[in-house]
Amino acid sequence: MKILITGGAGFIGSHVAEYFSEKGCEVIALDNLKRGEILGKNISLEHNIEFLKGLSNVSFVKGDIRDFSLLKNLCKDIDVIIHAAAQVAVTTSLENPREDLEINVLGTFNVLEAARLCDAAVIYCSTNKVYGDNVNKIPIVEKNKRYEFADDKYKNGISEDFPIDLCEHTPYGCSKLAGDIYVQDYSHTYGLKTGVFRMSCIYGERQFGVEDQGWVAWFTIATLLDKPITIYGDGKQVRDVLYVKDLIRAYDAFLKSNLKQEVFNIGGGPENTTSLIELIDLLEELTGKRPPIRYDNWRQSDQKVYVSNIQKLEEKLGWRPEITLKEGLRKLINWILLNKGVFK
Repeated sequence: MKILITGGAGFIGSHVAEYFSEKGCEVIALDNLKRGEILGKNISLEHNIEFLKGLSNVSFVKGDIRDFSLLKNLCKDIDVIIHAAAQVAVTTSLENPREDLEINVLGTFNVLEAARLCDAAVIYCSTNKVYGDNVNKIPIVEKNKRYEFADDKYKNGISEDFPIDLCEHTPYGCSKLAGDIYVQDYSHTYGLKTGVFRMSCIYGERQFGVEDQGWVAWFTIATLLDKPITIYGDGKQVRDVLYVKDLIRAYDAFLKSNLKQEVFNIGGGPENTTSLIELIDLLEELTGKRPPIRYDNWRQSDQKVYVSNIQKLEEKLGWRPEITLKEGLRKLINWILLNKGVFK
């Protein structure tokens, strides 16, 4: 099997490359290496590039998904496209909505057109932000260190039929939702095999988390490197978190299945949730360190509680998370300690 990974030098993309390389697949990792530039942060992906160079059957191409000619040429004999390239931060989308749209909408359209021409299967890395501010309309209860859904209807989390309309999304939520719907339609209209994975918080090694995106990794990096953390809101907001290798197993399970088109909410589910405050407590338990913390105003459309209902994944793919939060954090901590020099 020959696979193209967009965003191949990024966090998720590098893990996809590793996983399928180990299975003997031929992999092309495409990346424009502009994560730091787009986010306005001092981030280099050279560490991940060197990692890719050490993998067998993996070739790296520097390029942009907004370049359709490049994509069309790369996809001539591709079997699967795993589309992980994106503008990934809500804050950046608010500051530069045009670039957000061009990357997340036009870029995704280019990927789909390239896939249509070579009849490739497509996996799309979507987001829980497609549900927008509707999530905040669910009643919640406030506990000592976290919020929880008050309605038993959501005891297993948010399912795929939760409404996506009539609410605030932010430009990022809009652009990712547009791509999400396009991917679904290319299956219905052109017969492509497509899997949309609406991801909650994914974390793991090779994630260069920053304040605006990748918060689990950012909190871990800040704790280990004695950097200050800003909490927007009161820190009781809750997410379900998923270790990245569990995510890639779900991609593989879908590709091996007979399913033609599916949308999955994916995260750690109800058994793997944490608030911001609880994560800082757990990091202190694992590292013996606690970073300096300051508080600021809530961010626009921040969801106070988001937990993925992962029952559909279990029923259709036989998939469940295998790595607990504590175990996954230990892996992330070890990677950061071994690679302190790559953080600036």
